[in-house]
Amino acid sequence: MQMRGAMSFTVPLLLNTRIDMKIKRLPARAAGLLMPLVLSIIMTFVVSAVATITNLGIGPRFLGNWMSAWILSWLIAFPTLLCALPISRRVVMSMVRPN
Repeated sequence: MQMRGAMSFTVPLLLNTRIDMKIKRLPARAAGLLMPLVLSIIMTFVVSAVATITNLGIGPRFLGNWMSAWILSWLIAFPTLLCALPISRRVVMSMVRPN
């Protein structure tokens, strides 16, 4: 029986044993916050890696430097993205024809 609003998937284990896991999904109204959250995590993760490699190179302290740069950039990027999204939506809507 599939629970309403649940996502089901199997997790492979050793010896071809599987455990069925059900993760309750968030309501659709959460998408407005979830989209910028996921987007800001992915973008700052990649950009901070590139900036760290460019400025410091890959060395023994790379991972620590990268994670410091990433968390700082994410702390700035996420609220900025929340503020910028309504503005960017209005700009984009002024550039396209309505249906």
